[in-house]
Amino acid sequence: MGGKRLKIVAVCGMGLGSSLILKMNIEKVIKDLNLEADVSTTDISTAKAVIGDADIVITSPELAQQIGDVKAKVVTIKNFVNFNEMKEALEKTLKG
Repeated sequence: MGGKRLKIVAVCGMGLGSSLILKMNIEKVIKDLNLEADVSTTDISTAKAVIGDADIVITSPELAQQIGDVKAKVVTIKNFVNFNEMKEALEKTLKG
């Protein structure tokens, strides 16, 4: 991603509790990876409008199917509170 500040969008079903948990854990991973990123949250019904110029979208495998075709890289996480799963998925995405 070339050293620029990343734009990451956390997407959950309703845009409330689980996306906030996801956002907090993404921010921990970003800090651990020594990256700079702006992380925002949204619900699945407004995701397409919010994603726009995002670099990465992080969501569950089920919701990823509903997001459809977007320019951003879509990262799926099965367990929103599993730091290691999220870190591995982000590292893989950033390298690829």
